[in-house]
Amino acid sequence: MFARSALRPLTASSRLFSSSASRQTKVTVLGAGGGIGQPLSLLLKCDPLVSSLSLYDIRGAPGVAADVSHVDTASEVNGYAADMLDQALEGTKVVVIPAGVPRKPGMTRDDLFNTNASIVRDLASAVARTAPDAHILVISNPVNSTVPIVAATLEKAGVFDPRRLFGVTTLDVVRAARFLAGITGPGVNPNDTAVTVVGGHSGPTIVPLLSQSSYGKSVKGEAFEKIVYRIQYGGDEVVKAKDGAGSATLSMAYAGAKFTNSLLRGLNGEKGVITPTFVKSPLYEDQGIDFFSSNVELGPNGVEKIFPIGPISPEEQKLLEECLPQLKANIEKGKAFAAQ
Repeated sequence: MFARSALRPLTASSRLFSSSASRQTKVTVLGAGGGIGQPLSLLLKCDPLVSSLSLYDIRGAPGVAADVSHVDTASEVNGYAADMLDQALEGTKVVVIPAGVPRKPGMTRDDLFNTNASIVRDLASAVARTAPDAHILVISNPVNSTVPIVAATLEKAGVFDPRRLFGVTTLDVVRAARFLAGITGPGVNPNDTAVTVVGGHSGPTIVPLLSQSSYGKSVKGEAFEKIVYRIQYGGDEVVKAKDGAGSATLSMAYAGAKFTNSLLRGLNGEKGVITPTFVKSPLYEDQGIDFFSSNVELGPNGVEKIFPIGPISPEEQKLLEECLPQLKANIEKGKAFAAQ
């Protein structure tokens, strides 16, 4: 469908598949047969920093692996059936977890908790057992709760390193850049309208810092309220548009692949790889909130530096004040489940 020469400018401009470092890495996708897992697997097959792609699911992963293995990039692809989880994880450097059930109309991310919490816990136990040094990227919702579950599971196994656990909040960042470009004017490229998004990854816990963007700082009043709402509830927009047939799977796969590439570049030693992600953080620990998304520098050890949120507007301060209590409740819910 595409000449490869035509594809290169797309990947270069978005930096989705940046390959400035030469070392390659084995990546495992847990939940590769699902609505996010399939396009995510395809995008990771196209990433030159992925040398080996390991695809696992309780159903369908071998078929997905056979399909994407025909893509003419250098990485090797292997698919693993339901009873082959440990084999899928052997020797992996990065584990991406999109496993779980998607949202349906009227559901919040927290409605997914009961099902997805146990799935994520069991997968984290397998990672702890088989690939304890792997970097874990959690996509499964509700991220505000599933990341603390993974942390507690790894802690029980004695292998938790907070530098190697990430909640993928990149979709909020991608939406913020796209939506801001859309209201800024014709011809504005989303690459130029990047917005730092802090807090968590659901509704009011998502806090876009438009005031820190040269384009966003002029957005005020009703326009500010509208774009913030759209960033916070962009997932609902997709669920409604798909008329109950799915959620934001394609854009989430893109965001997951984009964050994975950022991590791989950091692991390979590239300097200055900074992006928001939901990690164990000291920023609001004094308020009982020990996980938080803010700009993080990624490096050879995973999390190299956690940045404070910096100066924000009064409107953003209000959003942050609304975020923190709900985020705390989400985190505590995850911890309570893991303690059972």
